[in-house]
Amino acid sequence: MSQATEADVSEDGVIESVSGPVVTAKDLDAKMNDVVYVGHEGLMGEVIEIEGDITTIQVYEETSAVAPGEPVENTGAPLSVDLGPGMLDAIYDGVQRPLDVLEEKMGSAFLDRGVDAPGIDLEKTWEFNPEVSEGDEVEAGDIIGIVPETPSIDHKVMVPPDSEGGEVVDVKSGDYSVEDTVVELDTGEEIRMRQEWPVRSQRPADEKQTPTEPLVSGQRILDGLFPIAKGGTAAIPGPFGSGKTVTQHQLAKWADADIVVYVGCGERGNEMTEVIEDFPELEDPKTGKPLMSRTCLIANTSNMPVAARESCIYTGITIAEYFRDMGYDVALMADSTSRWAEAMREISSRLEEMPGEEGYPAYLAARLAEFYERAGYFSNINGTEGSVSAIGAVSPPGGDFSEPVTQNTLRIVKTFWALDADLAERRHFPSINWNESYSLYRDQLDPWFEDNVEDDWSDQRQWAIDVLDEETELQEIVQLVGKDALPEDQQLTLEVARYLREAWLQQDAFHDVDTFCEPEKTYGILSAIRTFNDEAFEALDAGVPIEEINEVDAAPRLNRIGVQDEWESYIEELESDIQQQVRELY
Repeated sequence: MSQATEADVSEDGVIESVSGPVVTAKDLDAKMNDVVYVGHEGLMGEVIEIEGDITTIQVYEETSAVAPGEPVENTGAPLSVDLGPGMLDAIYDGVQRPLDVLEEKMGSAFLDRGVDAPGIDLEKTWEFNPEVSEGDEVEAGDIIGIVPETPSIDHKVMVPPDSEGGEVVDVKSGDYSVEDTVVELDTGEEIRMRQEWPVRSQRPADEKQTPTEPLVSGQRILDGLFPIAKGGTAAIPGPFGSGKTVTQHQLAKWADADIVVYVGCGERGNEMTEVIEDFPELEDPKTGKPLMSRTCLIANTSNMPVAARESCIYTGITIAEYFRDMGYDVALMADSTSRWAEAMREISSRLEEMPGEEGYPAYLAARLAEFYERAGYFSNINGTEGSVSAIGAVSPPGGDFSEPVTQNTLRIVKTFWALDADLAERRHFPSINWNESYSLYRDQLDPWFEDNVEDDWSDQRQWAIDVLDEETELQEIVQLVGKDALPEDQQLTLEVARYLREAWLQQDAFHDVDTFCEPEKTYGILSAIRTFNDEAFEALDAGVPIEEINEVDAAPRLNRIGVQDEWESYIEELESDIQQQVRELY
């Protein structure tokens, strides 16, 4: 979190009233979104309303014992984040205060109010390798040097987006801190490795493009049925215990993004503890290095001040945009946007604003759109291309998808992964309901899958969708008259659909092999089930009873493909056995 120096700060207001995280101050010379320090303890806050000589502030810390008459100091700067080397492998709170640094300052995990620290270490030195020479012309956004930040990621030092540019007159090489000047321009501008950027402003880009490449997740139901594009948006709504957080953890671990920004927004502390403990021990499947070396965690748990929860989403998306500007593909996980909306609702009610549906502020839809629209696949101003994929979990009360946060999210995102409590109770994970979920990216991503996996990818997927749809219709009849009353061809369809559900759509997140499934394996499993389907229906047409077809020894082995390391040879042998055993029946 960028801080103003003492010279920048002046005591120019006093507290008039305190209502939870909302404080009003009198005679404060401030602008909208200015960061201020409230009370004798200097609690960080942000100006959210100005009416006459009364300024309303949302405070990012607990306000107990703060009293009218205490001073309010204005920094004159908006809520901003520090951008530079040192953000990866870091754990922040909602306003980018590094939790490990604060713990070291306090000497315990319980933080005092008013404690602060910059978002990146201002004293640590980094090896700066210049990419420009004296006499070169540089413009806003240009990459001027490389810093090997972690074993996985090179940090690209850029000219700030608001720079006027100019000719390089001096360039450094070697070990420097983020506050040291590494490039000087003929205009007198001194460029450092550290930038600041206001979190509520989108970083500039040249053009937003139509994404055509999938964000491969390694989860069969997502890649196979409901893919998301790099630069796409997705929502994961679901009731308590249906697997939202585990699904996001899987995406954070396995999605083929260069950088992962994980925002724990108002979630339970034990879930964030699990993330914080697990991620440093996880191995990056791409590099073999620790996964944290390309991850930034923002931990804002449910017991932290509600106003900081409102800002943590913006902190996360701004950090994601910064890495996008370097030409990286970034996956942003927001868990959950419902808690973010609840924070907005609480602050709105304390401001006595006119409530909208279910008490949420009238601008809920606009704020959600503002967040998700910052995702996308972009041509950057420096000539590179990068993406931010935004995946937001939604926690509708009682699993009611008609509530305002879910409905307004659905109007914006193009991928909808609907989690189902009934599937979770039946131990079907991931418990994504294939009848309610959808992806509007399928058509634009099919060419990639057909070029990189198999040319009949879309045909096989459509076959699976048709079988699952038919099963849904047949299940209504089965509940009335029983399975045995159905014609044999419909009984066989139910058997094939069972293999689709159990062998293809189910996936064990905690199995060493099955936790990740590359698209080729996803296709291979589906192809093997299709082989059983085609052979079984030919046998049925030849007069073989359905009971004999269902007793084929090879068929149950379909359920074991997911856990096979050598899956190519396993599928080849299995398909051969299925063909041989079914054909022996007639």
